[in-house]
Amino acid sequence: MIAPFDRRTDVRLRVLIALVLAGVLLGVPGVLMAWVRSPLHTNVGKAIDQPVEFDHRHHVRDDGIDCKYCHYDVTRAATAGVPETALCMGCHAQIWSDSPLLEPVRESYFSGRPIEWRRVHDLPDFVFFNHAIHVNKGVGCESCHGPVDRMSRVYATESLQMQWCLDCHRHPEPHLRPPELVTAVDYTPSEPQAALGARVRRELAVDPPTHCSACHR
Repeated sequence: MIAPFDRRTDVRLRVLIALVLAGVLLGVPGVLMAWVRSPLHTNVGKAIDQPVEFDHRHHVRDDGIDCKYCHYDVTRAATAGVPETALCMGCHAQIWSDSPLLEPVRESYFSGRPIEWRRVHDLPDFVFFNHAIHVNKGVGCESCHGPVDRMSRVYATESLQMQWCLDCHRHPEPHLRPPELVTAVDYTPSEPQAALGARVRRELAVDPPTHCSACHR
């Protein structure tokens, strides 16, 4: 019986199969790696809807409220903290007290049920991050959260992925400023940032770890 395909055809078929398998083995991980780094996965630039239309532009830029007034745990705890409704009502019992936009705040205050805010920056559970150490070592809020004072609805400006964190840990000087100015908006360094960052790093003994257990505990 005569073979339907000659030997060269068999060789070509085997080579084609090998190339397809290699493409699958290499391509699938590559696609997955590209996906987890894309804005579609990290949600960078995507404004998050919240149960209350809280506008940071008005509160920070217009009213001059410092970040630490609402996020008061940021200098002493791992989490920055979300203000309880009583803090909001400290102002809004007198200002816009009958505004329909503030009905969820009033309902939360009188019922005792907290507002279910949606996370904008949501690290995986296997990552440990401490706000206090970063703030007290002079890392400005804008370095991670971007210009929140210009956002009507807050969105992530950085991926917060491991490579991004390691880049800063290995070379933190561009992100360092005097600790008393970490919440300052429209911050302009008083001297070239390279010199300022090096001085703050030296004075505050900034030595960010890069070993695995620093963040994965």
